[in-house]
Amino acid sequence: MPTPMLLALALAYAVAPLATDMYLSAFPRMTRELRTSAVGIQLTLTAFMAGLALGQLVTGSLSDRWGRRRPLLTGTAVSVVAGVLCAAAPSAELLVAARFLQGFSGAAGIVIARAVVSDRARGTGAARAFALLMVIGGVAPVLAPLTGGALVGAVGWRGIFLVLAGLAALMFLGALLLVPETLPRELRHGGGLATTFRSAGALLSDRPFLGYAIAFGFGFGALYSYLAASPFVYQHVYGFSVGGYAVTLAVNAFGFTATSAVNRRIVGRFGIRFLLRTGLTAMTVFAAALCVLAGTGLLVRAVAVPLIFATVSSLGLVAANATALAVARAPQAAGSASAILGALQFGLAAVLAPLVGLGGEDTAVPMAVAMLTSTTVAGSAVLALARSDRQGDEPA
Repeated sequence: MPTPMLLALALAYAVAPLATDMYLSAFPRMTRELRTSAVGIQLTLTAFMAGLALGQLVTGSLSDRWGRRRPLLTGTAVSVVAGVLCAAAPSAELLVAARFLQGFSGAAGIVIARAVVSDRARGTGAARAFALLMVIGGVAPVLAPLTGGALVGAVGWRGIFLVLAGLAALMFLGALLLVPETLPRELRHGGGLATTFRSAGALLSDRPFLGYAIAFGFGFGALYSYLAASPFVYQHVYGFSVGGYAVTLAVNAFGFTATSAVNRRIVGRFGIRFLLRTGLTAMTVFAAALCVLAGTGLLVRAVAVPLIFATVSSLGLVAANATALAVARAPQAAGSASAILGALQFGLAAVLAPLVGLGGEDTAVPMAVAMLTSTTVAGSAVLALARSDRQGDEPA
């Protein structure tokens, strides 16, 4: 796969961490300015995740019917408009609606980037490509909180959404100039959403695919539990400044990116499944320690920060490998498979985001419980459903 094309796909793939992380440090300020509660502001994150989940189901279907390029260009163009609407929203309720549109349209970059990679690679080659996609796209969650933390004081949270609109315009240009069509006409089908749901039914009845999909979705569920709670946990519970919180968020994102890069280098030596199991085990162990310490009141700042970093970093061994193994089960329905992965990922995020806020702004316990529950479900799914699978080990 040509490097410029992969870079353009990574930029499109980066819409989720950009639109998620860049405005997190502004949550307390948005709560005051829009005269709402912490849960009300977290609903803007929930709406975005729900849009991403539903948008991927629709866009995955359209990409299998019309090809990859048209839905990608349309989605990124609408993302530009959605960013402007977010910046202009006069109330929390209208911001929630605009964020849903931003998520729905931004889903095109995520689902089609995965589908394009699966059009071009299989097995270990796909795992390497997905890992590189996440490494390059991982620059976004490193830069986003730092940029957002710097911008929130200068241009406010509305200015942050205008910056996101500009980045969406850049994504559109990258897709227009660098991403060709990768799905030949003879491999397309015209069934639309009905065919997608039939394909989804077939895929979800495939035990190994279901195991990998659950591992992927709930692995990211742990990440989004942390993201939704982190503005209040870091700033209210542990006393971080806006700038300090942004730096910590960026460091955690860098940990995920670095682990994804290591995964790409060693997957050929250790194998996709071994690294997936290793990542899931590590995430569960670290999240369990976080949960026990939070529940006993011993989760001090000096312990919480490295434990969260370790949990998030371990996801780098899960994301690309679970994706590669899942799409290997559906070589003729890559768009639908990618849509299911994305719907699980962001659908769970939409559910978890408000739940972690129910415990209030002054405790880390709901975040820790949600992270441990997610990692436990992810690991159990692979053990129960995909233990005997051997498909997808072939090289590029």
